[in-house]
Amino acid sequence: MAEAEAMYRRALEGKEKAWGPEHTSTLDTVNNLGNVYADQGKMAEAEAMYRRALEGKEKAWGLEHTSTLDTVNNLGNLYANQGKMAEAEAMYPRALEGYEAGVGPGPDVDAGH
Repeated sequence: MAEAEAMYRRALEGKEKAWGPEHTSTLDTVNNLGNVYADQGKMAEAEAMYRRALEGKEKAWGLEHTSTLDTVNNLGNLYANQGKMAEAEAMYPRALEGYEAGVGPGPDVDAGH
């Protein structure tokens, strides 16, 4: 995991220099670095990365873009894994409602079967 963290940090530095901190590719790397931190148990660092990615994605793509919603979901997972259920419960409905608005609700398994 330390190697993955180092690789993502180098990639992030390069993208920030080449495209700037608010470029969507940079923000994807920020989100991915948050995933690495979460996997390592570095919850404060993961939250900081997810929040940075979320703020930038909301500005770049809007509130209901799938990439924005993926980061909302990641933040919800992080909170749930920390036992911060109130915070997680604020994230999950937002992600679900956004996904459903974009692609529609999932299949109704009880619909005539």
